[in-house]
Amino acid sequence: MEQVQTAAEALVRLEQPFASKDVKWLVAATSKDGRKGRVTPYADPRAYTDRLNLVFTASGWTREYTVQTLAPITRLKNDKPIQSGKVLVTCVVSIPSVGAHSGCGEQWAEDPNALTSAEAQAFKRACSNFGLGRYLYRFGEMWVDIDEFKRPREFPALPSWALPENERRNASTANTNGKSSGNGTASVQKGPLDASVTGKIEGCRRALGQMLYINILGSVSKVRSARDIPNQHLQLEVLKWMESGVRGMARVRSVASEIPETQFFEILDGLGVRSLDQIPKFGVLAKLVEQMNEAQSKMPAA
Repeated sequence: MEQVQTAAEALVRLEQPFASKDVKWLVAATSKDGRKGRVTPYADPRAYTDRLNLVFTASGWTREYTVQTLAPITRLKNDKPIQSGKVLVTCVVSIPSVGAHSGCGEQWAEDPNALTSAEAQAFKRACSNFGLGRYLYRFGEMWVDIDEFKRPREFPALPSWALPENERRNASTANTNGKSSGNGTASVQKGPLDASVTGKIEGCRRALGQMLYINILGSVSKVRSARDIPNQHLQLEVLKWMESGVRGMARVRSVASEIPETQFFEILDGLGVRSLDQIPKFGVLAKLVEQMNEAQSKMPAA
């Protein structure tokens, strides 16, 4: 096994998608007529364990569980009140070279597999804090036809950003040769994640302010963290908007140093902005830049 040189390298390897054979589908809800089911992708805890062992070796990480029970709890089941309890599990995953994270899981006590399910949930949630398996949370709603036993008649195809690099290359080759991958998105989702681009995006936070930074992330890539952007294509798109915002903020600050302070705050008030670190969205910044440029143009020549 190759030696992991840095924590950053390790995290990049952890964040890579699982092999498609390790991804399964759960019917999380059904339509009123029982013909459609909303499916959610997930991976068995063993896939998480295998990835941790691959990156750090079996002796390079640990996990620790704490189990609690709550009872009695009255809840409705099949529209009838029943006395039940809950199994609560906390899992702490520790990696000496990286850090430690915890996750929680819970299950109703009458479930014969309550402890196993809660442990798996807690373990996977702890792993997601390191980036492992986090991409599985990025899928939107997907509905498929189901049979009388509420089983999918056909599983969705994984988009290219949810495939490991080797499978992504194969899918790309198939598309190039004129073959359909069946997911309709391979031509849009491009390239693996680039840690350096993630760093550049995160470096824009201070100049933009938290509100505008989060707004750009959400508007362009539908996430709240730069590490959650699903592919390089979106990474570069987000970075483009971020850098444009940084240039806009620099322009505003430059003009603000030249015009009267009272005029500057009047412009902010007119846009409903309390301060530069609380600009809510890119459109407001664009209007602010426009009005600042106009104010500067009306200043008397020195």
